[in-house]
Amino acid sequence: MDKKYMEFALELAARARGRTSPNPMVGAVVVKEGKIVGSGYHLKAGTPHAEIHALNEAGEDARGADLYVTLEPCCHHGRTGPCATAVINAGVARVVTAMADPNPLVAGEGIRQLKASGIEVTSGLMEREAFELNEVFIKYITTRRPFVIAKAALSIDGKIATHSGKSQWITGEKARAYGHQLRDWYDAIIAGIGTVLADDPSLTARPPGGGRDPVRIILDSRARIPLNARVLTQQSEAPTLIASTCGAPPEKVAALRQAGAEVLIVNDGPKVDLGELMKILGGRGIASVLIEGGAGVHGSAFSAQIVDKVAWFIAPKIIGGRDAPGPVGGIGVENLSEAAELERVKVRHLDPDLLVEGYLKYSRSTNL
Repeated sequence: MDKKYMEFALELAARARGRTSPNPMVGAVVVKEGKIVGSGYHLKAGTPHAEIHALNEAGEDARGADLYVTLEPCCHHGRTGPCATAVINAGVARVVTAMADPNPLVAGEGIRQLKASGIEVTSGLMEREAFELNEVFIKYITTRRPFVIAKAALSIDGKIATHSGKSQWITGEKARAYGHQLRDWYDAIIAGIGTVLADDPSLTARPPGGGRDPVRIILDSRARIPLNARVLTQQSEAPTLIASTCGAPPEKVAALRQAGAEVLIVNDGPKVDLGELMKILGGRGIASVLIEGGAGVHGSAFSAQIVDKVAWFIAPKIIGGRDAPGPVGGIGVENLSEAAELERVKVRHLDPDLLVEGYLKYSRSTNL
């Protein structure tokens, strides 16, 4: 029964996917005498946490009840009060948590306070599922760097475009819809200037039912982006950032800023330093980044080892051609032993395509 209630709490938490950043997704369920008397989840940053919603719904029935929560109750004051105190004051008899809160401001202190008040605490139920649910939060809160997923759409022979550069559309409608869902879930999206010049994309989120646009970040070391590019002129609540270098012409930088874009001068090298860019984005509260680059951007991202996870959409098509590009460019590795490896790989059908997801082994922050 514990697992059944925790599964429900995890389901509740996932309803707010893409809306709680930089906070975690959390679900809570209050159970008394085998009956759910209260439930809730964290809707978005700055609003009451899941435990508060569940306890408010339970009311007096919370006294002597069991509380199932996907993350250790917080014990610090932020924009909301400490949940551990609310749980104690509600008279809950037992708390079951999926995982400890990796936030250094909590890190076991919430559980310690619950135990000190006489509440029975059980930890670690469905920990793996809770960890994967909040992989973005865990990476961000422990490193202050965004969680990065690299997305690509390619043919079964590993091509992202024909030899003439045509790439629309390699994958089918279901895969493209899921790609837009990823944009809705992630705080920011990165594309290279090559993609902008070739395709003039909008980089907005258009999943079924509508979505929230991510912050658009264009890697453009010399500020070559046209002032009439759609990422600069379209109507959207999300801003566009141009990540550039000291090599960008000052007059073009000024024109871009006049057009409403924010230009970030990341470094003085020939290319944008992606490691430094991640540091800047993390400092701005951007907890997750979706990379939809071409081969060059992906090559730079893997070379810089900033990628935590991949989402490769593979279409049952053969494009062929030695000059047709693959998803990852750059120099590449010399020996197979140096290749970046994935773990916890999952494959699922998005008819007629396949989605292959996995985590980079070098990204220790994503490993439980």
